[in-house]
Amino acid sequence: MHFVRGEGPSTVLEKERIEHMEEMLCAIEGGGNYAFANMAESCLVLDMVIPPKFKVPDFDKYKGTTCPKNHLKMYCRKMGAYAKDEKLLMHFFQESFAGAAIT
Repeated sequence: MHFVRGEGPSTVLEKERIEHMEEMLCAIEGGGNYAFANMAESCLVLDMVIPPKFKVPDFDKYKGTTCPKNHLKMYCRKMGAYAKDEKLLMHFFQESFAGAAIT
């Protein structure tokens, strides 16, 4: 890292980087409010029960470069045995994404 005297764009950028690193360090040490501090808030589906011996089917991962409707059809076909369990379908849908489609 290099520091520049004054308040030019380089100094502002360095200050932002330092603030970001401080936030990360604080989160690692357990202090402050961090996005993952309350894991219940980050769950897609609350109170979901995974059936005994359930195994997530192997999916062709959706990367955002193919037809999303076709991907959804294939997901529904693979999860057909659990079609009545809406929470399970929602929870494991994220497993069918890869790359930029995850974010």
